[in-house]
Amino acid sequence: MSREWSPSSILMLIRTGAAVTRGELSRRTGLSRSTISQRVDDLLTRGLVHESGQNESTGGRPSTVLTFNQGGGVILAADLGAAQSWLIATDLSGALLAEDSDPLPIDGDPVSTLLMVEKRFDTLLGRINRENSAVRGVGLSLLGPVAFGVEKEVTWTTLPGWRGYPIKKWLNDRYGVPVILENDDNLRALAEHRTVYRHTHELLFAKVGTYIGSGLIINGEVHRGTKGTAGDIGHVKVGGRPEAVCICGNTGCLEANIGSPALARWLRDEGVPVSGDLELKALLSENNPGAMRIMREAGRLLGEVLATAVNFLNPEVIVVDSEFGGTQQLLAGAREVIFQRSLPLATRDLQIVASQLRDRGGALGAAIAVAESLLLPDAED
Repeated sequence: MSREWSPSSILMLIRTGAAVTRGELSRRTGLSRSTISQRVDDLLTRGLVHESGQNESTGGRPSTVLTFNQGGGVILAADLGAAQSWLIATDLSGALLAEDSDPLPIDGDPVSTLLMVEKRFDTLLGRINRENSAVRGVGLSLLGPVAFGVEKEVTWTTLPGWRGYPIKKWLNDRYGVPVILENDDNLRALAEHRTVYRHTHELLFAKVGTYIGSGLIINGEVHRGTKGTAGDIGHVKVGGRPEAVCICGNTGCLEANIGSPALARWLRDEGVPVSGDLELKALLSENNPGAMRIMREAGRLLGEVLATAVNFLNPEVIVVDSEFGGTQQLLAGAREVIFQRSLPLATRDLQIVASQLRDRGGALGAAIAVAESLLLPDAED
């Protein structure tokens, strides 16, 4: 079988509209009508394509039109966050079918967490009346760097119980489908790009939460770097509190200055009683003056790092999200420093905006990544 015109390559032509009849497929690929019929019949049998009417006749027999069946399977995806997790089911185009949010413990044994994920996936499938046999792929959004092309995928240091655990194999054993693991910020960047800013070439996503991170879209694709650590802005030294000790062992890192534990300490130092993310979120939702002022200052520190990124990468869009609110204050502080410290040409048309996807971004990005990988030529083969 020619790998160039495998069933998945035929599916790509149909899905993109490049060739939507058996005759067009034969002319486009150079394959015989009988070979095309075999490939198309295979796609029809697997539910990836359906026949949807006929072309207008130009004198001969009308041709049957083939259409990609985005409902021909289900993708399951989960974003496992430090405070909250989102789990979703989508069709093969990445369109949302069902979702659930739930705090899942991720700081202990990975097997117990994955068993809970599996149970939540079963619930989602039940809501849309689909069986496990309909699942075509699974995506998982994870905190911290994720190595690609190796068995021991998880390399972060904040959750040592998960380090080196074969998550892909665990999920593949249960569902028998392709599995994608990816850093949460990369997936949030991917989701923002594909659903909101598809026509941009360079996009930078930055998240402020328990941890600080960013994802990069360069020339329309996720940029991970050699070891999957591209965009790890949380460990860049900034000018806030130079004595602040970071989880990486250094001092003065951005994460040690504006991660939620640092912001809570900052507020306590000013006499505001706050012990964690929930109290911080409540104060911001109430527009507490101290909390709003600190978020603006946090934005300025974030802007120090993003200004360097603007000069270095020249993105078209910077998308910023805060897991606990105060995003507009964060944006105001970041914009102030970015426009002060970046070249005028780099900021002339630069958009610095709040995330439109918010908490759903990681799970949506995971589903989109799975959908795109499944529909690449030769993937379904």
